Amino acid sequence: MKAVHFGAGNIGRGFVGVLLHEGGYEVVFSDVAAPLVEALNSADSYTVREVGEGGEDRTITGFRALNSAENPEAVAQEVAEAQVVTTAVGPTVLKFIAQHIMDGLRLRSADLQPLQIMACENAVGATDTLRSEMERIAGAQWSELRSKAVFANTAVDRIVPGQPAGTGIDVTVEPFYEWAIESVPFGESRPHIPGAHFVKDLGPYIERKLFTVNTGHATAAYLGSAAGHTTIAAALGDQQVAAGVQAALEETSALLVAKHGLSVLEMADYRETILERFRNPSLPDTTTRVGRQPLRKLSRHERFIGPASQAAERGLEVAGLLTAIGAALRFDVPEDEESAQLKRRLSEVASGSLTAADFTAQVTGLDEEHPLFPRVCSTVVSSAG
Repeated sequence: MKAVHFGAGNIGRGFVGVLLHEGGYEVVFSDVAAPLVEALNSADSYTVREVGEGGEDRTITGFRALNSAENPEAVAQEVAEAQVVTTAVGPTVLKFIAQHIMDGLRLRSADLQPLQIMACENAVGATDTLRSEMERIAGAQWSELRSKAVFANTAVDRIVPGQPAGTGIDVTVEPFYEWAIESVPFGESRPHIPGAHFVKDLGPYIERKLFTVNTGHATAAYLGSAAGHTTIAAALGDQQVAAGVQAALEETSALLVAKHGLSVLEMADYRETILERFRNPSLPDTTTRVGRQPLRKLSRHERFIGPASQAAERGLEVAGLLTAIGAALRFDVPEDEESAQLKRRLSEVASGSLTAADFTAQVTGLDEEHPLFPRVCSTVVSSAG
């Protein structure tokens, strides 16, 4: 069996690639980073080190790597012959991956079982996004090609921090992981991925993860950075930061209980598990790494505005989330392009050349009529001043 995985970075090697390897797949990594591709092809194995309670080292073998920028034809051929395609490239990169998968489907024999495609990204409906990009590329040809593939959304969760220099292709991760996959698209022919679990309704899993893990992680990064902390573990050792993270997550939990019928006790236990993972001193994750790309994280359906808007629509409390949004607006890391853009836009608000309402609409995607809009506007004004 063969799986083509787009994105040979730390998540690809340290999470998705591990479970595909344990499922018996030969893993073909596709990436545009030439040094990484060369390093993978020069090695017979790499080690995934789980740090923290219950962690163990896992040796990964049976992989190859291709440079999709230099050899797209070879990537298409691998896709044409594979059973599974997965991605861990970031939601904004899926539109570029779509072309490679489409090229593979065009080469794929109609006699093969449908290619099983799963985008493993921190986004709601990432596989749907990938499929839409493929349909757009295929145009009228899609009616002929769509029978060659099945698409399933996923929810993935594992903390993979920035890696220390000199570790090569080895990866340090936390022991915990979760990979939930829609079961319905596969029927009785599910991919063999030990450790993953298949569910009929993925919505609650995706939002529970995004609005707890991602919201909490980013809140710790932004509040921690504002308090002068450089690591997530240190940030959560600060009682004031920890209280801010707890407040935001209590609000997202209340939304998840109201929307999906999850139990209050279940969400309380889940929050505590998440916070314990963030406190893992063996994971040297930095507030700078976790907080990068604040504009994306402040967009309409992401980890702050997504839950806050839904909570506001239900009349639920959002003060903790607004505090986190304010900290995200003030996140100042010059080497991060989005942070620099955000700072420039806020300076325009401060100077009066851009209104807080226009800033809010542009950055968050909220309509002026939305109940959250005026409260975000006020937060913008406070952050710019």
